[in-house]
Amino acid sequence: MKTLNITNASKSFGERTLFTDVTFTINEGDRIGLLGLNGTGKTTLLDGIVNNSDLNTIEMEKPKNYKISYLKQQPDLDGNSSVIDAVFNGSGEKFQLIRQYENSLARFNANSTDEKVQNEFFKLQEKMNAAEAWQMESDVKSILNKLGITELDKKISELSGGQQRRVALAQTLISEADLLILDEPTNHLDYEAIDWLQTYLSKYRGSVLFVTHDRYFLNEVATRIFEIENRNVTEYDGNYEKYLQQKATNEEIYASVQHHKTQLYKQELQWMRAGVKARGTKQQARKDRFTGLKEDLQNKPDVQKEMSIDIAQQRLGNDVFDIKDASLKFEKHVILNKFNYLVSRGDRIGITGSNGSGKTTLLNTIAGRLELDSGIIKTGQTVRLGYYTQHTRDMDPDKRVIRYLESIGQGVKNNDGTHMSASQMLDTFKFDHQMQGAFIRELSGGEKRRLYLLAILMDQPNVLLLDEPTNNLDIETLTILENYLDSFKGTVLAVSHDRYFLDKVAAKLLIFEGQGKIEESYDSYSEYLQKETEKQQAKHHEIKEQKHEEAKENSEIKPEPKKKLTYAEQMEFDKLEPKIEKLDDELAELKKQLNDPSNDYEKLMDYQRELDEKTKESDELMDRWEYLGQFI
Repeated sequence: MKTLNITNASKSFGERTLFTDVTFTINEGDRIGLLGLNGTGKTTLLDGIVNNSDLNTIEMEKPKNYKISYLKQQPDLDGNSSVIDAVFNGSGEKFQLIRQYENSLARFNANSTDEKVQNEFFKLQEKMNAAEAWQMESDVKSILNKLGITELDKKISELSGGQQRRVALAQTLISEADLLILDEPTNHLDYEAIDWLQTYLSKYRGSVLFVTHDRYFLNEVATRIFEIENRNVTEYDGNYEKYLQQKATNEEIYASVQHHKTQLYKQELQWMRAGVKARGTKQQARKDRFTGLKEDLQNKPDVQKEMSIDIAQQRLGNDVFDIKDASLKFEKHVILNKFNYLVSRGDRIGITGSNGSGKTTLLNTIAGRLELDSGIIKTGQTVRLGYYTQHTRDMDPDKRVIRYLESIGQGVKNNDGTHMSASQMLDTFKFDHQMQGAFIRELSGGEKRRLYLLAILMDQPNVLLLDEPTNNLDIETLTILENYLDSFKGTVLAVSHDRYFLDKVAAKLLIFEGQGKIEESYDSYSEYLQKETEKQQAKHHEIKEQKHEEAKENSEIKPEPKKKLTYAEQMEFDKLEPKIEKLDDELAELKKQLNDPSNDYEKLMDYQRELDEKTKESDELMDRWEYLGQFI
């Protein structure tokens, strides 16, 4: 079993310490979710594992051939490379061979009559056969297809930021690493890609260490949770749900112990102040206990102030947005096609759909940042708009945090009428006095997003447009935002693919299906996705039945019976029996595991899924074996 041991990992920036003396072990097969408030050092720790020099101290123990593959938040890809060159950018011989073959294939398709091109192509085909590289190529193309990457000869510079990130994800997944390190892997993925990635990582043979804001994804994939808090890492066994249970229990125990120590400390303090004259051995023991209690309480972890949003909002009338005959397209790509929609006070609208279908564009037209080709969007007179975009705007990196927020407003009123200054608001949002004086350029990406969210809310909007708000925000901030939106009396339109967020926030959905087709649904996002899955399964079954009927008709048209096997079919038949026997052994072992009472629920679910897959595979092989056996 390949194991990675991390010891004494520490990182400080000047007077600011992110974490210190962090020690943990990653075992083969672990799938570890890394949690922590933005700015606590999640990405820094991931960077440090890959490049030790990024940390002040770290000791790593791993096998010599241990391979780590890292997906960064910001991909580092060569803009002049094609997609296929970028994906197969590994140093392995098979990677290089497949890259050469794909490029040769492109040249062959463009000029198949050129003798030199032909010779090169056929030689590479032979090399692919000799290296048995076809399966790897097939697996890689399957991964690319699942991630929505189909134009393999396109240059990286011609792709959108989301497409580039998906290329980087594919590059990471195909690396056959012992440890995959993934920083926000679900960003810029639609639901189908997220669902596929969830299954892929759950079955990955190596280990996975990942940061994500997607709580459903975290719950399904993680077998362990690491949380960076109070400059250290706390480990939890199990998925996100088990982490929440254990975290709540730990907080209750900690609060109880600290309360007991504080009461005891107060009693000892009274005794010390009493000035007892005769202090023998027992009295000295009490003095020592007093000193120990004092040091213990002084050295306890910082008490995390609860972050909350309590900002009064402006009055909002019934009229918010009245969209009439809105049409917009870019070249041949239709975004809106005579779209009519009425947005009212109190609406909670989740906007979702495939990437590039126009979700963000709709928000931009509503916000007046993009003009329609035709139609109008009438905005209510009382609307005070807050627009949380995917990219932070108007944030001068050379400005100090406190000055940036004060430039937006000197403070806000809470719902109870009390006033909070900009400094108090920052403190509530986990920006201590030291961070308030820092330059914006010194903040982490997640901290900048948290500051940006605070700046928007400080303007006291009554209508919120949220474009992928779950990207690069930590889970605690998301939970606070969701709770705030639950009591928000205004209107919310949120673009997202995050099931957890949309299930909590959205009362209805606008689903962008592409080319101007927009569907409305009052289901929760999870319910909608379940119905879509059932539709796809029914459609697949219908196509299968149709093909079966066509095959039946063709067989009736050509009644001449098959007399013997071809050479290829004979070779196939010879290989079928060993495959079926192997599957039978595997099925027997899976059934044994399902009957083992020591296995927990999650393992049983995994075994059941695997049993279903292998049973289906066995049935298909048996059908084929029986068919071919007729002609032996």
